[in-house]
This record gives sequence, structure tokens and C-alpha cells, in this order.
Amino acid sequence: MKNFLMTLSATACVAISLTTACQSEPAVQNPELSRAAQTLDSLYTHYSVEGSCLLRENYPSGFGDYTATYLATQPTGGPNPFSYLWPYSGSFSAVNALLEATGDSRYKDLLEQRVLPGLEEYRDTRRQPEAYASYIHTAPQSDRFYDDNIWLGIDFTDLYTQCPDEKKYLQKAQTIWKFIESGMDEQLGGGIYWCEQKKESKNTCSNAPASVFALKLFRATQDSSYLAQGKALYEWTQTHLQDTTDYLYFDNMALDGKIGYAKFAYNSGQMMQAAALLHQITGQPKYLTDAQNLAKACYNYFFCEYTPEGGQPFRLLKKGDVWFTAVMLRGFIELWKTDHNPEYLAAFHQSLDYAWNHARDEQGLFNTDFSGKTQDSRKWLLTQAAMVEMYARLAGITQESAL
Repeated sequence: MKNFLMTLSATACVAISLTTACQSEPAVQNPELSRAAQTLDSLYTHYSVEGSCLLRENYPSGFGDYTATYLATQPTGGPNPFSYLWPYSGSFSAVNALLEATGDSRYKDLLEQRVLPGLEEYRDTRRQPEAYASYIHTAPQSDRFYDDNIWLGIDFTDLYTQCPDEKKYLQKAQTIWKFIESGMDEQLGGGIYWCEQKKESKNTCSNAPASVFALKLFRATQDSSYLAQGKALYEWTQTHLQDTTDYLYFDNMALDGKIGYAKFAYNSGQMMQAAALLHQITGQPKYLTDAQNLAKACYNYFFCEYTPEGGQPFRLLKKGDVWFTAVMLRGFIELWKTDHNPEYLAAFHQSLDYAWNHARDEQGLFNTDFSGKTQDSRKWLLTQAAMVEMYARLAGITQESAL
């Protein structure tokens, strides 16, 4: 990792120390952990902004000729030198996953001294309830997305679960939940909007992870209101956005009832995770059936049969948004914790092992095509963070399974 944890320094990001935080003893190293650490080092080497905890959106940066296509409203006023919130949040998930996999307090220090101070640059307290905006608060006011904030809320809840003495993490998560509640109404019979400033649709990407978020908050607090909300959001999404022909989930429903039929890995993956959590919490078998049906559907839809030159065929993750794949993996892991079926996680292991050898460039950054047949001229920050997260999450379960 080029000793990144020992040498991190910048004007706003102080050096990482080895003081004990949550757990003091790192886990035994394994190949996935090594790959996660190396990729995290490559991320900070190529996306860091000198004198700041913030990150660039792309490498090469080329921010003058880059336009983010995932925003509700295109910004004005020239190119942005820093990443938007969504890609930046991937670094939170990545380091969080490494902390969970290793118990190494240096990752807690990295969160406290770099990741979370950078995240605070996006916190918007001018509008109430407070939340994180899509761009830094010193720039012109930007949109606030419910799904962006949900991903942060999940990470804060997970971090609190790892470090239960740190009540500030739970408080952050609960503050975010208040913002999420403000995005709910009875249009379309319930559900959460996608964007605070553009309430035109209710999306799986805001409702499915909100169910996961609420269920995690229930586990952290035992407050039954979170469980009720998690179940209600799960049921609303299943009723309105599931394709009953294959169990996968459509992208969104507009207020006029029209469906956005695109199917993305993270949407179905989050409903898989919500179903697995609901089964763990309630013991009701229907939720396990839902999760298992979704797992089979995702395996069939988001993987393909691939035969490398001179090698044996195997199931390879299809080219696409790598972060969507990382979020889908969360669902598969949650299901594995419930039914211990090794088939799907074995396929993830094999795909990521192949990607390590075929999809990385000379800077240690990943292309989105795991087969290695095509290369990306510009590497997105969120793709690299997703690779760190996936290697770390697989490392965390390797010792518990026979994969």
C-alpha cells in the first residue's frame, strides 16, 4: 500500500497515527485484503487534491471537458475541480469495508482524519432538514439527492455498529434519516423521491436502500419505528417496481405512473439485501424466498458465460457500472449470511480475481470491462472505490466460508 496509512499528509489532512480506535489488532492478511489495500493506495495516489481532503472525479482529471451525466440539473459556472458527492461517498464505503474486514484501527484513523472531514465539505445546513448536497457547500448551491444521502446513512450506521462507543456516528445516521423522511409523501401510494429539487419520480435507488438503511437503524437502536418503515418501503418498492416475470427491479416510476424499465444491478441488489435483513429480523420465510429468487435472477442477468483464451469457461460479471456491482454484492453477502449458499460469492471471487489480472492498468486503476478486452480512457473515482469495497467485503467473509 506504499505505506499510505503511515504517510498521508496535506494541509487539511493530518498524518495517520497507529492509536487504538475500535479494535487494535488487524486481521491476518489474505489476497483480497492485499488487493483492496493496493487499490486504495492507487486511488489516493491518482485522485487526491493537494492541500485538501477532497478528491478528483476522474483520472486523468480533465475536469474542463467532463460533464457528470447522473445529476438532475446540470451545473453552471464552469468546470468543477472536485468530485461530486456520490463518487466521493465511495471512499467512505471503501474504507469502511476495510475497517470491517480487518479491525485495523488505522482505517478508523483514515476515516476520521481524511474521509469524514472531506465529506463535511458537502454538508448543507442552510436548508432544513440538513443533508449532504451533491457538491461542496462553498460552491453555488447544488441539488440534494435522497439516494446519495441514504448511502451515507448506511455507512454511518455500519460504522456505528463497528464502533458502538462512538455515538456521533449514530447521530449522523439519524440526522440523515430525518432528511430521508422529508422525501416521503402519499403520491403513488408512498415511497421516496429521487431528488429534493426535482420531485418527478420515485426510484428503486432511493427506496430499496432506504429499506436497508431503516432496517440497519432498527438493529442499531431496537426502535421499532425503523423496522416498520423498512418493511413499508420494501413492500412499496416490490409492489410498484418489481418485474414479476423475472423478479428483477425496474429503475423508477414517474408521478404519472410511467415506468422507467432499465434494470440496474444495485437496485435489485438492495432489494435482495433488504429481503435478507427482513428474514434475519422477522424469521418470516417469504423474505428468504424473495432474496433467493432475486439472487438467481441477478446471477443470470448480470453475469455472462465467459471463456478466456486457452482457459476454462466461467461466469464473469458483465461490463457496466462497477459501483452498481459492488452494491449488488452487498445483497449477495447478506443472503450468504442467511443461507450459506457459496455459489454466487464464488462467482464474484472468480470475476474479481480475473479482473485483477486483466482489467488493471499500469497505474493500478481498473477498467469497467473485467475481461480486459476494452480499456477506458478516463477512470472514474467511484469505479476504483467500488473495487476496494468489493475486495474488502470478499476478504471479510473468506475465512467464514469454503470459497
